[in-house]
Amino acid sequence: MDLTPALIWAPPDDWHRLTVIESHAGGEPFRVVVEGVVDIPGDTVLDRRRYAQSNLDHLRKALMWEPRGHADMYGGFIGPPASPDGDIAVLFVHNEGFSTMCGHGIIALSKVVLETGIMPASEPETTLRIDTPAGRVVSISSMRDGLVTATRFRNVPSFVVAMDATIEVPGLGEIGYDLAFGGAFYALVEVAAAGLDLDDAASLIAAGRVIKEAISGSREFEHPDHSDLEFLYGVIFTGPALDPAHHSRNVCVFADGEVDRSPTGTGVSARLAVMSARGEVAPGQPVVIESLVGSTFTGRLAETIDLGGREAIIPEIEGSAYITGRAEMWLDPDDRLGEGFLVR
Repeated sequence: MDLTPALIWAPPDDWHRLTVIESHAGGEPFRVVVEGVVDIPGDTVLDRRRYAQSNLDHLRKALMWEPRGHADMYGGFIGPPASPDGDIAVLFVHNEGFSTMCGHGIIALSKVVLETGIMPASEPETTLRIDTPAGRVVSISSMRDGLVTATRFRNVPSFVVAMDATIEVPGLGEIGYDLAFGGAFYALVEVAAAGLDLDDAASLIAAGRVIKEAISGSREFEHPDHSDLEFLYGVIFTGPALDPAHHSRNVCVFADGEVDRSPTGTGVSARLAVMSARGEVAPGQPVVIESLVGSTFTGRLAETIDLGGREAIIPEIEGSAYITGRAEMWLDPDDRLGEGFLVR
């Protein structure tokens, strides 16, 4: 059997073609779109995010939802920087919409753009100034033989909103939580206190949804710089680490019941802000957080700053990513299911 025709076959001209590089960081997928998304207009990344929300949501659904993706898919649209000294900009996409920041995405994006030659790389380290909707993020990738072996990034300012708050949640009773920002707003919930199990993903999804809804309806979310960031992104359930050498374990339920396979870079940032406020972490001290699947990110408190009269930190998060493939995806205009759907 000669399979060569399949390798050279091309779809009709009226099909939309998208080329992606597949990767993951800590087990969480990150699909980088390198062809098929038009240049997104906007002077800032937030402007581009608003444009994409209004004009490119059909491409997000086609890439993130079934049959090409799934309920827990994640990805990014990359483009030129939005600032004079930037290197690249990114819009993060998931099952519900366009995120404001994504730590595992920064780690995976750095791997992809440096190893594929989208951005120039040098050894032993390469720095990328990345413009995101939440602000400037700087990644520093360790390089060996042209490959990225690990990436650490300095996140946007992260801060605490509330500690030891409580909320009455239908079906769960009174739930205690901390609220912090790490590129997005997260409610941090101790899993044992909520009567849940970190290994029971289905129960965490159900609980995460109702907790998020209850908290979102009970309070306002204020960001000192951008009103676009003022919403609760996810609920992070915390518990003891499986490895006694590590600090703890995270399972983040975000967007529309999406479960992060990684420890969640922005979530670790939010947790570091709470740890700092409680005096539980010293500057530069490594804090290793496990994920649902056993991968780890290491967080450090890089700096403490004043953010409009509020104490904030600059977190540094480190992890590794891997490239898993390259694919062409086609949108047949007659395929209505191909536009995207979700079973869960």
